[in-house]
Amino acid sequence: MGFKRGMLVGLGVGYVLGAQAGRERYEQIRRWATQIAANPQVQQMAERGRDVANQAGRRGVGAVQGAVSKVGTSVRDRLGNGQQETYVQEMGM
Repeated sequence: MGFKRGMLVGLGVGYVLGAQAGRERYEQIRRWATQIAANPQVQQMAERGRDVANQAGRRGVGAVQGAVSKVGTSVRDRLGNGQQETYVQEMGM
């Protein structure tokens, strides 16, 4: 559904920018777009879209943080939790 809306918006913008209909048609389209944007239902949909994007962003950050934590744990485990460093210090190296 998002692709269809994007396509319609793209077609509308292309028409406005490329049409030879003149200033009057441009003003008519601009007024129509302004009325659509001012519609409370459209504003609610835009707000829901922002909320969904924010939630997805938070989930993405959480996934990255979890992966970084796992990598850090794996690196510490492979290095022996610092035991090698302690052993090297004890040997006087």
